[in-house]
Amino acid sequence: MIEQPPDTEEILGQFNRLVRELLRGQTHRNTFVPWEVELLLDIENCHLRESTKEGILLHYQKAVQRRMNRGASSPMKLSKYLGREL
Repeated sequence: MIEQPPDTEEILGQFNRLVRELLRGQTHRNTFVPWEVELLLDIENCHLRESTKEGILLHYQKAVQRRMNRGASSPMKLSKYLGREL
């Protein structure tokens, strides 16, 4: 049986889960899909200050939700959201 690619709602759900884990400061899993790894590396490379990290991640999450609800097929990188493509 051929596995279907995840739909936008499923990807958005996974993205929201990832952001929640980042905001809590811990993950309880050790398996990530490739686009999650890409986002995690991008977030790490943005070098966010701890004092502003939570607010930035919340605004980023809302921006991704808006874009995906308008038809984007995957979450944009944080660096793109911040206007500094890495």
